[in-house]
Amino acid sequence: MSKQEKLGIVLFNLGGPETLEDVRPFLYNLFCDAEIIKLPWEGMRKPLAWFISTFRHRKSSGYYKKIGGGSPLRRITDSQGEALVKELSHRGIEARSYTAMRCWKPFTETAIDALEKDGINRVIALPLYPQFSISTTRSSFRYFIKVLNSRGGMRDIRRHYISAWYDHPKYIEALVETIEIAYKTLPNQDLKATHLIFSAHSVPESYLKQGEPYLKHTQKTVELLLKKLGEDRPWTLSFQSKVGPVKWLEPLTDTVIRNLGKEGVKQILIVPVSFVSDHIETLYELDILYKQTADEAGITHFTRAPAFNTMPKFISALADIVEEKLIKVKAIKSSKD
Repeated sequence: MSKQEKLGIVLFNLGGPETLEDVRPFLYNLFCDAEIIKLPWEGMRKPLAWFISTFRHRKSSGYYKKIGGGSPLRRITDSQGEALVKELSHRGIEARSYTAMRCWKPFTETAIDALEKDGINRVIALPLYPQFSISTTRSSFRYFIKVLNSRGGMRDIRRHYISAWYDHPKYIEALVETIEIAYKTLPNQDLKATHLIFSAHSVPESYLKQGEPYLKHTQKTVELLLKKLGEDRPWTLSFQSKVGPVKWLEPLTDTVIRNLGKEGVKQILIVPVSFVSDHIETLYELDILYKQTADEAGITHFTRAPAFNTMPKFISALADIVEEKLIKVKAIKSSKD
């Protein structure tokens, strides 16, 4: 990078309500996103989002009460950005990080305001979704581009998009490290005595017909993980967090847990393969709801691999991904000169 360039790294995530008062407007924003919820008639979207958020927020608020009264996602994402900037600085790359949430604060507009204020003229768009999905990365990128193009002074900012990193070697290494940490908490250290469940966020099956690569990306992540861990152990890829009546990717994680209990399995280690931070899906759905499911199924030992949050190996993986993108951009520029 030249001295005249000011690099900004925008970290994209879904966002989450930080207080119980935030739950209802967060749900409204979530169900207003056409990339997340598909409807046959767009005129239904806002009324339906109002209806769902109005009648569901009390139940959802109960979940957030159980994890401390709100989502820690914003705080963790900001900390990940700070750690990433620090790691890049050690490598001689000066940058600033910005958080852009799709459904809650800080919104994409806030991140772009800060980019403009700081005089950033080169941006790397880095989704905190390892696997690409229409409902996550594409939704975030499309809205980011729309807002940027609506700002006269920001239209010409140099932009570089990282669409997925599900197979990055250091990301896989970081996942292995979290699994090894969790294994140490189990009483039976025989690898074949523990059933690994790789749990990913589900998406509607209809997305696959649109060319959605999410399932293939997730399967590849698991394949690479098993090569590192050793394939001679019981495992299942499952999906969680289904929303609405349409058909989503299966098997569902809670169904897998119940079936394993019926088969007499006593030890389960669950690995969140599509989440990089603790939030409602890990802290409530996995740690509380599915732990209860496991208890009811007669599974005596249930543990979860920790989320990355600011784990050094994960931050190093993000730094590698950014640095590799900059090297590629420089190589393309050199070939054109």
